[in-house]
Amino acid sequence: MADRSGPTCSARPPAARPPCWPPRRSSGRCGSVDTATRPPSGPRHPPVAPARAPYDGLSGAELAWREGTFAPAAGPAKVADAFTEGARPTAERRLTVALRTVRPPDAGLVLGTALETAWRHLTGAPPAGWGTAEPVTLPWSPRQLTELARDRSPEPTHTVVVGAPDLPAVATHRTTRTTAGVAEEVTLTVGCPAADRVPLDAVEALAAELVDAHGLTTMLTTLTAADAGLTVAPRLTAPPVPVAFTLGARDVRAVGLAHCRRPPLPTGPVPLGSPAAPALHYPLGDGTDPAAWTALKALTEHLRTGGA
Repeated sequence: MADRSGPTCSARPPAARPPCWPPRRSSGRCGSVDTATRPPSGPRHPPVAPARAPYDGLSGAELAWREGTFAPAAGPAKVADAFTEGARPTAERRLTVALRTVRPPDAGLVLGTALETAWRHLTGAPPAGWGTAEPVTLPWSPRQLTELARDRSPEPTHTVVVGAPDLPAVATHRTTRTTAGVAEEVTLTVGCPAADRVPLDAVEALAAELVDAHGLTTMLTTLTAADAGLTVAPRLTAPPVPVAFTLGARDVRAVGLAHCRRPPLPTGPVPLGSPAAPALHYPLGDGTDPAAWTALKALTEHLRTGGA
């Protein structure tokens, strides 16, 4: 059991939120942290008997303590009232890019450059630190990241990357060897204090640079109405909304350029990179209309039917 005197803040991407009450310790695997939780509206050092039933901070499902662990409560699934009571609109936003690159495994390859490129495009500054586990203590260094991944190869390498305090941003970075080359998977989330401060105009330029210089294969950009400080409370929050999807040149070629250029969308894709073998960038909206999920589903289904 772990208890902290301050609010819990994880350096993981804000897709996950902790279970709520009582405190418990994480698994201790790479990238995990001790997670202290407390009952809704309760003190930081809660009483032995909580006033309300415990619940899962991600789904809101009520939990019960059975055989030494928390498990879904018996009977029909029920969402805890406390999970929805604190939900309220917010003007703050989180912009997330989930991207994948693949490059040849040559001697001069430096990892983390695609992540740094995304960080600079969306925040105006490079990452501040990185590490294989939280808390992050190492200054950002693509060279050291590359050395670590080479030492661990062919096993994958997972790392956490964080930004400066005045530029809230957090990312996960995963490196793997594949038959196509060295793959890097990045999920970067940037906090924005207001909707009009979201750098949506930087997304297409970012995609273009990743295509030209970093071997981009895919990139999905989403926007979420949530705390810009990137802390995650055990409360219902709005889901992310797709903004754009980018398909790299290799996959465009595999699916078929003519097929990729005719998506079932009101707006056609923007070609990026070489005119002879372009990547395609599909705008899906400004992140305010959940119908963009329907558009993204239609796009992905369209792309799956190509290349046959």
